[in-house]
Amino acid sequence: MKLVKSFTAGFLLYVCLFSAGAMAQGSPDPELREALRAAASDTGSFADRFHAEVWLTDMSRRLARQVKDPEERIKILKLVHLEATRAELAPELILAVIETESNFDHYAISVAGAIGLMQIMPFWLDEIGRPDDNLLHIETNLRYGCTILKFYLDKENGDLRRALGRYNGSLGRRKYPNKVIDKLSTKWFQA
Repeated sequence: MKLVKSFTAGFLLYVCLFSAGAMAQGSPDPELREALRAAASDTGSFADRFHAEVWLTDMSRRLARQVKDPEERIKILKLVHLEATRAELAPELILAVIETESNFDHYAISVAGAIGLMQIMPFWLDEIGRPDDNLLHIETNLRYGCTILKFYLDKENGDLRRALGRYNGSLGRRKYPNKVIDKLSTKWFQA
């Protein structure tokens, strides 16, 4: 939570400046504007409508290369924010994990059999007695992934590198955690 709180103040200033600069270059895409307007009205996991608009606008811009469709992009962002907040994780961390795991392909299936945005192993469905859950379903995948990552973060007493290593099955190796943390610091937490 400290990471999110310290990030928020500087981030809001950045977004206000970025938004002013973007408006000076011309009006934003009308389709994106409508998608953001609708998404911002549903502020379930956001502190208020302003926070929703600011966060969704900025993150949508950052995600545009991977997810071309503005409606799909906003849907993913809203669900990431909702599930990350529910699990008491920074939504930007989840975006970095998703970029590393599947590059935002919610139909991704790894050679090891991991499924969806957050690459969840299907054995979890039987383990928790929910064999009919669909891991290709964005909401389900994010709920599982955020819950798993939060569990590992708690288990590792807040040590993000170790938690990410556990999440990826590479505990003790630095490659995966470094990759996620690099994406987090260079793309998702840029100021």
